[in-house]
Amino acid sequence: MTADNSTEDDSSSREFRQILGIRFFLGDARRAIAEIKGGGLLVVPAAPALKDLPRDREYREALLHADLAITDSGMMVLVWNLLQRDHIRRLSGLAYFKELAVEPEVCAPGGSFWIMAGEASAAKNLNWLHKQGVPVSASDIYIAPFYGPVVVDEMLLERLRERPAKHVIITIGGGSQEKLGLYLKRNLGYRPSIHCVGAAIAFLSGDQVYIPQWADRLMLGWVFRCISAPRRYMPRYWGARRLFGLMRKYRERLPLEG
Repeated sequence: MTADNSTEDDSSSREFRQILGIRFFLGDARRAIAEIKGGGLLVVPAAPALKDLPRDREYREALLHADLAITDSGMMVLVWNLLQRDHIRRLSGLAYFKELAVEPEVCAPGGSFWIMAGEASAAKNLNWLHKQGVPVSASDIYIAPFYGPVVVDEMLLERLRERPAKHVIITIGGGSQEKLGLYLKRNLGYRPSIHCVGAAIAFLSGDQVYIPQWADRLMLGWVFRCISAPRRYMPRYWGARRLFGLMRKYRERLPLEG
Protein backbone atom coordinates (compact mmCIF):
# COMPACT_ATOMS: atom_id res chain seq x y z
CA MET A 1 0.00 0.00 0.00
CA THR A 2 2.72 2.45 0.99
CA ALA A 3 4.78 1.64 -2.09
CA ASP A 4 1.79 2.17 -4.38
CA ASN A 5 0.99 5.55 -2.79
CA SER A 6 4.62 6.59 -3.10
CA THR A 7 4.62 5.69 -6.79
CA GLU A 8 1.47 7.77 -7.37
CA ASP A 9 2.98 10.75 -5.50
CA ASP A 10 6.19 10.52 -7.53
CA SER A 11 4.22 10.38 -10.78
CA SER A 12 2.11 13.39 -9.77
CA SER A 13 5.19 15.41 -8.83
CA ARG A 14 6.67 14.73 -12.26
CA GLU A 15 3.50 15.80 -14.09
CA PHE A 16 2.60 18.89 -12.02
CA ARG A 17 4.21 21.75 -10.09
CA GLN A 18 2.45 24.06 -7.67
CA ILE A 19 3.58 27.60 -8.48
CA LEU A 20 1.99 30.60 -6.75
CA GLY A 21 -0.68 28.26 -5.46
CA ILE A 22 -1.68 27.12 -8.97
CA ARG A 23 -1.21 23.49 -10.00
CA PHE A 24 0.54 23.60 -13.39
CA PHE A 25 0.56 20.66 -15.79
CA LEU A 26 4.00 19.74 -17.16
CA GLY A 27 3.09 17.40 -20.01
CA ASP A 28 3.00 18.14 -23.72
CA ALA A 29 0.13 19.55 -25.78
CA ARG A 30 -1.30 16.20 -26.84
CA ARG A 31 -1.37 14.98 -23.26
CA ALA A 32 -3.01 18.20 -22.09
CA ILE A 33 -5.75 17.82 -24.71
CA ALA A 34 -6.28 14.22 -23.64
CA GLU A 35 -6.53 15.32 -19.99
CA ILE A 36 -9.23 17.91 -20.72
CA LYS A 37 -11.07 16.00 -23.45
CA GLY A 38 -13.78 14.69 -21.15
CA GLY A 39 -14.76 18.20 -20.10
CA GLY A 40 -13.45 20.92 -17.83
CA LEU A 41 -11.62 24.23 -17.92
CA LEU A 42 -8.09 24.65 -19.30
CA VAL A 43 -6.27 27.94 -18.70
CA VAL A 44 -3.07 29.38 -20.18
CA PRO A 45 -1.89 32.00 -17.66
CA ALA A 46 0.53 34.63 -18.98
CA ALA A 47 2.89 36.80 -16.93
CA PRO A 48 1.00 40.12 -17.40
CA ALA A 49 -2.09 38.56 -15.78
CA LEU A 50 -0.28 36.33 -13.25
CA LYS A 51 1.27 39.38 -11.62
CA ASP A 52 -2.27 40.40 -10.56
CA LEU A 53 -2.97 37.22 -8.57
CA PRO A 54 -2.85 38.98 -5.18
CA ARG A 55 -5.26 41.77 -6.19
CA ASP A 56 -7.68 40.20 -8.67
CA ARG A 57 -9.84 37.79 -6.69
CA GLU A 58 -11.97 36.70 -9.65
CA TYR A 59 -8.90 35.89 -11.75
CA ARG A 60 -7.35 34.02 -8.83
CA GLU A 61 -10.53 31.99 -8.37
CA ALA A 62 -10.59 31.11 -12.07
CA LEU A 63 -7.07 29.69 -11.95
CA LEU A 64 -7.68 27.84 -8.70
CA HIS A 65 -10.84 26.21 -10.04
CA ALA A 66 -9.48 25.36 -13.49
CA ASP A 67 -9.10 21.67 -14.25
CA LEU A 68 -5.77 22.18 -16.02
CA ALA A 69 -3.27 25.06 -16.19
CA ILE A 70 -0.38 24.94 -18.64
CA THR A 71 3.01 26.64 -18.40
CA ASP A 72 2.61 29.28 -21.11
CA SER A 73 4.52 32.00 -19.28
CA GLY A 74 8.17 31.85 -20.25
CA MET A 75 9.01 34.32 -17.49
CA MET A 76 7.32 32.13 -14.89
CA VAL A 77 9.17 29.03 -16.11
CA LEU A 78 12.57 30.75 -16.18
CA VAL A 79 12.15 32.32 -12.73
CA TRP A 80 10.84 29.09 -11.21
CA ASN A 81 13.74 27.07 -12.57
CA LEU A 82 16.20 29.69 -11.31
CA LEU A 83 14.72 29.93 -7.82
CA GLN A 84 14.00 26.23 -7.31
CA ARG A 85 16.86 24.77 -9.36
CA ASP A 86 14.20 22.88 -11.27
CA HIS A 87 13.97 21.94 -14.94
CA ILE A 88 10.32 22.32 -15.90
CA ARG A 89 9.52 23.05 -19.53
CA ARG A 90 7.23 25.61 -21.06
CA LEU A 91 4.11 24.56 -22.96
CA SER A 92 3.04 27.65 -24.87
CA GLY A 93 -0.55 28.48 -25.67
CA LEU A 94 0.44 28.63 -29.33
CA ALA A 95 1.86 25.09 -29.29
CA TYR A 96 -1.24 23.90 -27.46
CA PHE A 97 -3.58 25.58 -29.93
CA LYS A 98 -1.82 24.09 -32.95
CA GLU A 99 -2.53 20.62 -31.59
CA LEU A 100 -6.08 21.56 -30.62
CA ALA A 101 -6.85 22.87 -34.12
CA VAL A 102 -6.23 19.41 -35.62
CA GLU A 103 -8.09 17.49 -32.90
CA PRO A 104 -10.77 15.38 -34.67
CA GLU A 105 -13.54 16.42 -32.28
CA VAL A 106 -12.76 20.10 -32.87
CA CYS A 107 -12.64 19.58 -36.64
CA ALA A 108 -15.98 17.74 -36.73
CA PRO A 109 -19.04 19.74 -37.88
CA GLY A 110 -20.65 21.28 -34.81
CA GLY A 111 -17.85 20.03 -32.59
CA SER A 112 -16.57 23.44 -31.51
CA PHE A 113 -17.91 26.84 -30.50
CA TRP A 114 -15.63 29.88 -30.70
CA ILE A 115 -15.71 33.03 -28.56
CA MET A 116 -13.83 35.87 -30.27
CA ALA A 117 -12.82 39.41 -29.44
CA GLY A 118 -14.41 41.38 -32.28
CA GLU A 119 -15.89 41.26 -35.77
CA ALA A 120 -12.60 41.99 -37.55
CA SER A 121 -10.74 39.37 -35.52
CA ALA A 122 -13.51 36.85 -36.08
CA ALA A 123 -13.38 37.36 -39.87
CA LYS A 124 -9.63 36.69 -40.01
CA ASN A 125 -9.84 33.78 -37.62
CA LEU A 126 -12.76 32.23 -39.48
CA ASN A 127 -10.88 32.50 -42.78
CA TRP A 128 -7.87 30.75 -41.25
CA LEU A 129 -10.01 27.99 -39.74
CA HIS A 130 -11.65 27.32 -43.12
CA LYS A 131 -8.23 27.03 -44.75
CA GLN A 132 -7.29 24.44 -42.12
CA GLY A 133 -10.42 22.45 -42.90
CA VAL A 134 -12.25 23.29 -39.66
CA PRO A 135 -15.95 23.64 -40.58
CA VAL A 136 -16.93 26.66 -38.48
CA SER A 137 -20.02 28.64 -39.43
CA ALA A 138 -21.37 31.97 -38.22
CA SER A 139 -23.59 30.12 -35.73
CA ASP A 140 -20.45 28.62 -34.18
CA ILE A 141 -19.01 32.04 -33.28
CA TYR A 142 -19.87 34.50 -30.54
CA ILE A 143 -18.43 38.02 -30.42
CA ALA A 144 -17.63 38.75 -26.80
CA PRO A 145 -18.55 42.13 -25.32
CA PHE A 146 -16.12 44.07 -23.16
CA TYR A 147 -16.13 42.38 -19.76
CA GLY A 148 -15.58 44.20 -16.50
CA PRO A 149 -13.84 42.86 -13.39
CA VAL A 150 -16.71 40.43 -12.76
CA VAL A 151 -17.74 38.43 -15.82
CA VAL A 152 -21.43 37.70 -16.46
CA ASP A 153 -22.87 36.92 -19.91
CA GLU A 154 -26.39 35.50 -19.96
CA MET A 155 -26.64 35.85 -23.75
CA LEU A 156 -23.63 33.58 -24.22
CA LEU A 157 -25.05 31.02 -21.80
CA GLU A 158 -28.26 30.95 -23.82
CA ARG A 159 -26.37 30.50 -27.09
CA LEU A 160 -24.39 27.58 -25.70
CA ARG A 161 -27.46 25.94 -24.23
CA GLU A 162 -29.24 26.19 -27.58
CA ARG A 163 -26.17 25.04 -29.48
CA PRO A 164 -24.10 22.80 -27.16
CA ALA A 165 -20.59 21.88 -28.30
CA LYS A 166 -18.00 19.47 -26.95
CA HIS A 167 -15.30 22.14 -27.21
CA VAL A 168 -15.71 25.81 -26.31
CA ILE A 169 -12.66 27.81 -27.41
CA ILE A 170 -12.15 31.27 -25.92
CA THR A 171 -9.83 33.58 -27.85
CA ILE A 172 -10.18 36.85 -25.94
CA GLY A 173 -7.61 38.59 -23.72
CA GLY A 174 -5.86 37.00 -20.77
CA GLY A 175 -7.35 37.94 -17.41
CA SER A 176 -10.90 38.08 -18.80
CA GLN A 177 -10.99 34.76 -20.64
CA GLU A 178 -10.20 32.72 -17.52
CA LYS A 179 -13.03 34.41 -15.63
CA LEU A 180 -15.38 33.75 -18.54
CA GLY A 181 -14.26 30.12 -18.66
CA LEU A 182 -15.05 29.61 -14.98
CA TYR A 183 -18.38 31.39 -15.38
CA LEU A 184 -19.33 28.99 -18.18
CA LYS A 185 -18.10 25.95 -16.26
CA ARG A 186 -20.26 26.87 -13.28
CA ASN A 187 -23.42 27.93 -15.13
CA LEU A 188 -23.82 25.99 -18.38
CA GLY A 189 -25.51 22.91 -16.97
CA TYR A 190 -23.37 20.52 -19.03
CA ARG A 191 -19.60 19.91 -19.11
CA PRO A 192 -17.80 20.82 -22.34
CA SER A 193 -14.05 21.18 -22.67
CA ILE A 194 -13.37 24.91 -22.30
CA HIS A 195 -10.04 26.04 -23.75
CA CYS A 196 -8.79 29.55 -22.89
CA VAL A 197 -6.23 29.99 -25.68
CA GLY A 198 -6.18 33.79 -25.93
CA ALA A 199 -4.28 35.25 -28.87
CA ALA A 200 -2.90 31.91 -30.11
CA ILE A 201 -5.19 31.77 -33.13
CA ALA A 202 -4.49 35.46 -33.89
CA PHE A 203 -0.77 34.70 -34.35
CA LEU A 204 -1.70 32.25 -37.10
CA SER A 205 -4.63 34.04 -38.74
CA GLY A 206 -2.86 37.37 -39.24
CA ASP A 207 -4.99 39.20 -36.69
CA GLN A 208 -1.78 39.76 -34.72
CA VAL A 209 1.89 39.56 -35.65
CA TYR A 210 3.03 36.12 -36.84
CA ILE A 211 5.27 34.34 -34.32
CA PRO A 212 7.60 31.74 -35.89
CA GLN A 213 7.90 28.37 -34.23
CA TRP A 214 11.55 28.99 -33.32
CA ALA A 215 10.65 32.26 -31.57
CA ASP A 216 7.86 30.60 -29.61
CA ARG A 217 10.22 27.79 -28.62
CA LEU A 218 12.83 30.31 -27.43
CA MET A 219 10.17 32.26 -25.47
CA LEU A 220 10.55 35.34 -27.68
CA GLY A 221 6.96 35.81 -28.76
CA TRP A 222 6.66 38.86 -26.50
CA VAL A 223 9.48 40.55 -28.46
CA PHE A 224 7.57 40.16 -31.73
CA ARG A 225 4.43 41.59 -30.14
CA CYS A 226 6.31 44.58 -28.69
CA ILE A 227 7.93 45.36 -32.04
CA SER A 228 4.61 45.10 -33.87
CA ALA A 229 2.70 47.39 -31.48
CA PRO A 230 5.08 48.95 -28.93
CA ARG A 231 2.58 51.34 -27.35
CA ARG A 232 0.17 48.51 -26.72
CA TYR A 233 2.47 45.74 -25.57
CA MET A 234 5.59 47.31 -24.05
CA PRO A 235 3.77 48.70 -20.98
CA ARG A 236 2.04 45.35 -20.54
CA TYR A 237 5.26 43.34 -20.53
CA TRP A 238 7.16 45.95 -18.52
CA GLY A 239 4.48 45.65 -15.84
CA ALA A 240 4.90 41.87 -15.87
CA ARG A 241 8.32 42.28 -14.24
CA ARG A 242 6.46 42.34 -10.90
CA LEU A 243 5.93 38.61 -11.31
CA PHE A 244 9.60 38.04 -10.39
CA GLY A 245 9.19 39.59 -6.94
CA LEU A 246 5.93 37.74 -6.41
CA MET A 247 7.54 34.40 -7.21
CA ARG A 248 10.64 35.12 -5.14
CA LYS A 249 8.45 35.82 -2.10
CA TYR A 250 5.75 33.16 -2.45
CA ARG A 251 7.21 30.44 -4.71
CA GLU A 252 4.71 27.55 -4.41
CA ARG A 253 2.32 29.46 -2.10
CA LEU A 254 -0.75 31.38 -3.19
CA PRO A 255 -0.23 35.14 -2.89
CA LEU A 256 -3.12 36.93 -1.26
CA GLU A 257 -3.75 40.66 -0.99
CA GLY A 258 -2.66 42.12 2.32
